[in-house]
Amino acid sequence: MASGVAVTAIGVGGALSVNASAEETAPEGSAPAETCYTLTSELVEGPYYIDADKIRRDVTEDQEGIPLTLELKVIDADTCKPLRNAAVDIWHCSATGVYSGYESSGNGGGGPAPTGPPPSGTPTGEPPTGGPGGGGGGHQEPTDDDRYLRGTWRTDRHGRVTFKTIFPGWYQGRAVHIHTKVHVDGTWTDAGYEGGHTCHTGQFFFDEKSVLASAEVAPYSTNTSTRTTLTEDTIYPQNGHTGGLLYLRYDKRHIEKGVHAHLTMGVAPDETHDSSDTQPSASASPSAS
Repeated sequence: MASGVAVTAIGVGGALSVNASAEETAPEGSAPAETCYTLTSELVEGPYYIDADKIRRDVTEDQEGIPLTLELKVIDADTCKPLRNAAVDIWHCSATGVYSGYESSGNGGGGPAPTGPPPSGTPTGEPPTGGPGGGGGGHQEPTDDDRYLRGTWRTDRHGRVTFKTIFPGWYQGRAVHIHTKVHVDGTWTDAGYEGGHTCHTGQFFFDEKSVLASAEVAPYSTNTSTRTTLTEDTIYPQNGHTGGLLYLRYDKRHIEKGVHAHLTMGVAPDETHDSSDTQPSASASPSAS
């Protein structure tokens, strides 16, 4: 796994919080050598997956929150070749921790979305156990027809796909995250994506500084759920970008202006990883730490 180096760059309008790494400095259109033998970690699907029925890049709908641009690149971990025309799903909770399609379950499946003072920067309580709440646990059937903050789009010839959404909120038992699936060998039709198989099921994560900054902005500041940090989360495999930790760029004085996130995912297109029973796994990279 490439070692990331935190730097601060001064730009127009203020200081930017930037994660710099070999991935960011690689020539345009090429993949860094590390990703050729780094397989992105397979993680649990969670209980709130809804099969691709929203083919779109902008999944925001009417949800309030910090604008988030999510740029992903999908490559074959063995050959480093980009996977074109793959279908990439993302889904995540709202700024107050609610999943669309499951609003009656409330905040993370644990009651109504909370209101009140902003959360403390120091989480309390025991780490999650992988049960209900968007981490582990079996699939739950949707309870309503809402589908905000969910969508599917195809990768281009460079293996890239970009989504517009909002910075996710949190709920008790999980660190801030976005779910994802990658489907290959199917067919794009007028109705969407059909056939093929799921070669990757994973999650994306946000570093603690960005989450604390978001907690100062409404409506995140109304979320009083006990917050779980990245190091406490039992789904995140604690292996950096290989485990789904996103590279982030934003104005650290004004995160409300928006966040840009990106990551390259190394997947095994000939394998199938679509089970909600998938357990967290370490990187297949010989350089993983």
